[in-house]
Amino acid sequence: MSGGGARAAYQVGVLAAIADLARQHGQGTGNLFPIVCGTSAGAINAAVLASGAHDFGNRVDRLVQVWSNFHAQQVYRAEVSDMIASGARWMSMLSIGWVLANKRLRPRSLLNNEPLRGLLEREIDWAQLERNLADGHLQALAVTASNYASGEHVTFYRSRKPIQPWMRNQRVAQACPLTVDHLLASSAIPFVFPAASLRGPNGPAYFGDGSMRQTAPISPAIHLGADKVLVIGAGRMAEPPMQRPHSTDYPTLGQIAGHALSSIFLDTLAVDVERLRRINHTLSLISPEHRAKSQLRPIDLLLVAPSRRLDELASRHAAALPKTVRRLLQMLGSNGQPPGPNGSGTIRQDSALLSYLLFEADFTRELIELGRSDAMAQRAEILTFFGWTAPAGLVSRV
Repeated sequence: MSGGGARAAYQVGVLAAIADLARQHGQGTGNLFPIVCGTSAGAINAAVLASGAHDFGNRVDRLVQVWSNFHAQQVYRAEVSDMIASGARWMSMLSIGWVLANKRLRPRSLLNNEPLRGLLEREIDWAQLERNLADGHLQALAVTASNYASGEHVTFYRSRKPIQPWMRNQRVAQACPLTVDHLLASSAIPFVFPAASLRGPNGPAYFGDGSMRQTAPISPAIHLGADKVLVIGAGRMAEPPMQRPHSTDYPTLGQIAGHALSSIFLDTLAVDVERLRRINHTLSLISPEHRAKSQLRPIDLLLVAPSRRLDELASRHAAALPKTVRRLLQMLGSNGQPPGPNGSGTIRQDSALLSYLLFEADFTRELIELGRSDAMAQRAEILTFFGWTAPAGLVSRV
């Protein structure tokens, strides 16, 4: 499951549709995903799912309940006093006296995500996760984060059986017990949320969002033993293009930030999916004898990604954001205002930033329903992927 802040609600809709199909085909009790991997907000969904691997259907239902009733204050502090304090620190840093400023006064992030810690501590039972591993309900859980000191992309994983950590160029893995801090690190959107301190392969360091410098997001699942992978994206790969007004104006900070976050969250997954498909095709051209001598193996891939533009959906729900956050986005030149009457108006290029921070029920519920719809549109593929028998006459709507 990929990253993308509030966009991760889409993943919950896809999982809900799959859980419904599982129940319809008598598969509602067992865990469908023995290996679960996630990045950023996707890492949070992955951990919640893994901690409930002993009761997959009910765990998905809980994810739907939480994401359907989300408010930004459950993720970050949006009170006036908190925003003023954060703004004062940034202004202090930008002033002429920033060189002399005490290190403790230097701002660490735009927003304070302390409420998210409390939410994760309530929703994830780490002891149950360990029991799921011991009882065989789960084979492995992996979450990824980016080491600010070394620049390496680190996959932290917990597995039922010993698995040798892998090492690639700027990509390493570490077996260890997983905690809330690993999730806070993996979901620490750069500049927006503070980095988290973790003990990495080379000792303690500060880690940020796992989507940064993630060149092969599907790789952890394969290293952990998967030969079939369901990939749930958070945009761009299947969404239609949008006609945007051409502008010669200098881009706003909000537009630049949204562009940067989209590059971080969306581009690498699309590239890795293309790479995996290309390798699968190449292997299909090689004889079984030569394929057996290779370290490569074909991977059965099922991709579910949004069929609509999530930044467009977000722009319609801008008014749901807390006023303080809307004001902040407007200061950055981002789209803190909804479209005109009856939904009219141009979708601005800086709506992308809004879509990552819009942890509000109006938006997340629409994403959940879109996820359900997109998954059901691939119903035949899903049934084939899991090996379930499709009813006679079932035809995919893709």
